[in-house]
Amino acid sequence: MALVDHHQKIHPLTDVEPPPPPPQSSAPPPPLEKALHHQILPPKKRRSCLCRCLCYTFCLILLLLIILGAVIGILYLVFKPKIPTFSIDSLNISDLRLNFDMSLYARFDVKITTYNPNEKIGIYYEKGGVLSVWYTENKLCEGSLPAFYHGHRNKTALDVVLTGRTVYGSTLMSALVEQQQTGRIPLQLQAVAPVAVKMGKMKLKKVKILGNCLLVVDSLTANNAITIKASNCKFRLKL
Repeated sequence: MALVDHHQKIHPLTDVEPPPPPPQSSAPPPPLEKALHHQILPPKKRRSCLCRCLCYTFCLILLLLIILGAVIGILYLVFKPKIPTFSIDSLNISDLRLNFDMSLYARFDVKITTYNPNEKIGIYYEKGGVLSVWYTENKLCEGSLPAFYHGHRNKTALDVVLTGRTVYGSTLMSALVEQQQTGRIPLQLQAVAPVAVKMGKMKLKKVKILGNCLLVVDSLTANNAITIKASNCKFRLKL
């Protein structure tokens, strides 16, 4: 007699479908994914064009500076510019007196010799040049420098009349009289001369020659021979 297993069940075969995919979330990606996403993006064209323009501008400026330096170097080697020299030949006092208002009036006559050592450079001395005489920090007098053309390797003599009035002249006059007893009176001559340089056929823009001369004279007596015991002059250009 056959044994029958009543616990065994037979199930029919059916097609098993895979589970549906999970729905895509519309939430923004995490911050890390955002950072990676921005890093992968290519650079913007505007930034690339700006960098290129800055690079071209820098190269152009550098090229212009190199060309300008080369031109200046060539001009310097060709013309070999030198600053003109000045010397104080004589200093005479026509008048030095106290006025009724106790101001000090002074009139100096100065003879100057200027020399242009350049072989290929001429100098135009323009109007507006000033020469002044100082004692310590007090300006005694001043006068205008003449306008003229200074040729190549040329010496020119200049006669300049200086006049001036100083307030509180009694104190200054007492100091000058006391200093005169030593036989050595320090004076300072200051010059400001606007000039235009001519190199060949080119006339360059105006510059200024600044001069400073330290003088030691033996006397400041009016209408008397004055001896210059020492003189030291320095000059420079101001662009």
